[in-house]
Amino acid sequence: MIIIGIAGGTGSGKTTVVRKIMERLPQGEVGIISQDSYYKDSSHVPEEDRQKINFDEPAAFDWDLLLDHLKQLKQGQAIEMPTYSYITSSRLAETVHMEPHDVVVIEGILVLSDPRLREMMDIKVFVDADGDERLIRVISRDCIERGRTAEAVIDRYQKVLKPMHLLHIEPAKRFANIIVPEGGHNEVAINLITDYIKGKLNK
Repeated sequence: MIIIGIAGGTGSGKTTVVRKIMERLPQGEVGIISQDSYYKDSSHVPEEDRQKINFDEPAAFDWDLLLDHLKQLKQGQAIEMPTYSYITSSRLAETVHMEPHDVVVIEGILVLSDPRLREMMDIKVFVDADGDERLIRVISRDCIERGRTAEAVIDRYQKVLKPMHLLHIEPAKRFANIIVPEGGHNEVAINLITDYIKGKLNK
């Protein structure tokens, strides 16, 4: 099994890069794991306090569960991925069944930040984008999909997203094998990654 790690800041275009890679590979060969699904369960925290949790630092994630699931997939075992609600900021009771695949792509803001996870990856990718562009995408996404006001999104960006990006996400760029500027618009980089995966599969 080939494991591809795709990291980058919030709004950098990671999801678009993943989608375009999937479109270029045979259907059914690629499994996707979103790091966001592995946020620690905070349902025990009072609802008003959940909004104060910093979801952009390594401590917010259940790394042990994520690593255990990847090991199970490598051993040919199916997993039950957790699901997470951005609206309530808590883990849901439902899980997503995932069978082993020839290729597993794990994407998220901090997937290159844990040395144990990096060790399991065959290729490490960092999707880069200008800070202003990321902010515009975050405002658009959070207002439409998560019911937040533009003022609240900008306030969170200034107080949490930007400082956490500089502290935890940007430094992980040095671990990447490939850096993809311009996110999902960089067709050359996406084709290079896809060709690498195809070459591995053919072997």
